[in-house]
Amino acid sequence: MAPAGTAAKLLRSAGLRPTRQRLALARLLFAEGDRHVTAEHLHEEAVASKVPVSLATVYNTLHQFTEVGLLRAVAVEGAKTYFDTNTSNHFHFFCEESANLLDIDTSSIRIEGLPEAPDGKVISRVDVLVRLVDKDV
Repeated sequence: MAPAGTAAKLLRSAGLRPTRQRLALARLLFAEGDRHVTAEHLHEEAVASKVPVSLATVYNTLHQFTEVGLLRAVAVEGAKTYFDTNTSNHFHFFCEESANLLDIDTSSIRIEGLPEAPDGKVISRVDVLVRLVDKDV
């Protein structure tokens, strides 16, 4: 877990009040570098770490962290959303069997021929999700 002081600074710098539950979830999320989590997985981690938090609170907190730019939401299966602690512009592999999301080295992909944005709009980012399955051996 990241130290409480570090988590509190992170939350304050994003304009969020460092409540006990936000601090606990931030420490779990940001303690080990970049990662991808679902709300359910983070809730399981919280319960295992003796953090008394409901699944609804985990969902709300993840969405709050996303709104202020601490996380990036990656939609995979319609209603299935992963939350990425790496908020830079990058792409993902999705392993269908394990349901793991992995970062793709951005230098290995080149996007060309994007359409013109409609009047009054600009492209904010391009999401690429490459689906993987196990190769038959």
